[in-house]
Amino acid sequence: MNYLGVGISPGNVPVYHGTNPMVIERRVRIAELLLRCLICVLSVLTAILVGTDSQVKEIISIQKKARFTDMKALVFLVVANGVAAAYSLVQVVRCVVSMVKGSVLVNKPLAWTIFSGDQAMAYLNVAAVGAAAQSAVFAKLGQTELQWMKICNMYGKFCNQVGEGISMAVLASVCMVLLSGISAFTLFRLCGVKKAKGNSGW
Repeated sequence: MNYLGVGISPGNVPVYHGTNPMVIERRVRIAELLLRCLICVLSVLTAILVGTDSQVKEIISIQKKARFTDMKALVFLVVANGVAAAYSLVQVVRCVVSMVKGSVLVNKPLAWTIFSGDQAMAYLNVAAVGAAAQSAVFAKLGQTELQWMKICNMYGKFCNQVGEGISMAVLASVCMVLLSGISAFTLFRLCGVKKAKGNSGW
């Protein structure tokens, strides 16, 4: 027999079959906050590593300086991670305020806004990482058919630091994908609660 999620075991010991919604809510909030903090840190590191990267090489008495602005894909990566860091910082503040006040997400427009923002950030950064990775491969391996030389043979330090930045960006993108799943879960759960309340009114 089961009343309100509490069953009776053969030994007449009450057994709880349900899950406390507040426990789930707290775990989701903590996971969201940790992911947003991690994304913010990784995005800032990516922007710093790539944005400050440069190396001067002397070629036949001519000094040539390699900078991230020489590759549009790297500029895209820096801008995308800068935007992601700023967005994540705003969302971290929102999460902290929500946890301190003990309030819950009660309106669908805000849930849709957060969900859409998380999706946009994920798509933006995945695209930036893909473009930067492709450019990095060309710089590392070259393209003999198009007579593109292996740039990393001359600018080893520059390429290594860019590689570190791209690695950070990959980790940030993975966290963004996971965060998009959490925001989708929050939105659909909210829609389910609203629907259940609407049905109970009949």
